[in-house]
Amino acid sequence: MSTTPELDDTDIQLLSLLQQDASPSNQALADRLGLSPATCHRRVKRLKDEGYIERQVAILSPQKMADALGWGLSALVEISLDVQTQEALDAFEQRALTEAEVQQCWRVSPGPDFILVVQVVDMPAYHALSRRLFTQDSQVRNVRAFFAVKRAKFGTQWPLPRLQPAPSAKRPG
Repeated sequence: MSTTPELDDTDIQLLSLLQQDASPSNQALADRLGLSPATCHRRVKRLKDEGYIERQVAILSPQKMADALGWGLSALVEISLDVQTQEALDAFEQRALTEAEVQQCWRVSPGPDFILVVQVVDMPAYHALSRRLFTQDSQVRNVRAFFAVKRAKFGTQWPLPRLQPAPSAKRPG
C-alpha cells in the first residue's frame, strides 16, 4: 500500500503549469490557480518532497547552441549485450550513466538491450565514446547507431489529464 497521497485536480494543474514553464514565481502560480501563495508553496514543496517533481532545468535551444557552438551530432544508439544477466545489464547501464554525452539511457525489450540518446560535438567525439562504451567491453555484442538529420519534435512533458476548472470558485488549499 502506498503512503503517497493521490494527486488531486489542483496538483495536476500545478504539475501541468510547471511542465510548461517552471520559472513563474509562487505568487504567479497561486494567482493562475486561485490559491493563496502559502497553499501553492506548500503544494509545490510536497510535490517535490514526494518525488513527483524530480528537478527543474533549463532546456537549451538547439538553434542557439548550434549558432554558438556548432550543431554537433545527435545519435540514437541500439546496444545488444552478449549476455542478459542482471549483472551484465547493470554494469553496462552504470558505465553509460557516467558518460556526459549520454543524455538518455533506456533498457528496452524486446530487441536490443539498451537505447541511448547521445549528443556529441562531432564524429571523432562519437568514435571516442564508442570506444569507451562499446569496443573496450567484451560484453557488447552489437551496436547500431542512427544519426539524426532533423529533430521534428522534442518534449519533456508527461501527459496529464485535462481537467475542467471549477466555475470561478476558489479551490480549497
